[in-house]
Amino acid sequence: MIQDFFRSFNIFSEHEIEDFSQLFEVRKVNKNEIFIQEGEKCKEIALIRSGIFRSYYISEEGKDSTYCFRFPNDLLASYSSFISGAPSVETMQAISDADLLILKKDKIDELVQKHPNWMKFLKIIAEQEYLELEKRFFQLQRDNAKQRYVTLLENQPNYIQEIPLQYLASYLGITQRHLSRIRKEISF
Repeated sequence: MIQDFFRSFNIFSEHEIEDFSQLFEVRKVNKNEIFIQEGEKCKEIALIRSGIFRSYYISEEGKDSTYCFRFPNDLLASYSSFISGAPSVETMQAISDADLLILKKDKIDELVQKHPNWMKFLKIIAEQEYLELEKRFFQLQRDNAKQRYVTLLENQPNYIQEIPLQYLASYLGITQRHLSRIRKEISF
């Protein structure tokens, strides 16, 4: 899986991929386990082999707000903390049992020095993160809850049933009752 992931970027040689794919560690994560806690520094990234994660923050009023889901073949990290070294402003939690491939930040720093193509790779990842953030921002501004739910359903039909309703409702910015009504309206 890790080799296919890096091949998809068309920037690494087979030798490079073989060299650094051995640096990844396998980690099993149980449902509800935290990958990164708000206030901690993110010192590793993960490639999700299986499982689903949610990213959330706690408001000043104590409200838990889910703003992102990560699925198999996605990278998982508190990205702003990872690149800045500052404490994370989010918590990332497994909402199902999961298997991860972990790479520590110090190993990535070594790879950047050893393999110049890693700078290209990190640039592509940064661009993808920006585009995803922009897409989410415009989605929240432009689309209603039903449209946001349909988009999620179209993009992740195999996983959406595994996400607890309270997290889906929070992600969509609606109540669980409103989400139930939307689900009844939609027939796929």
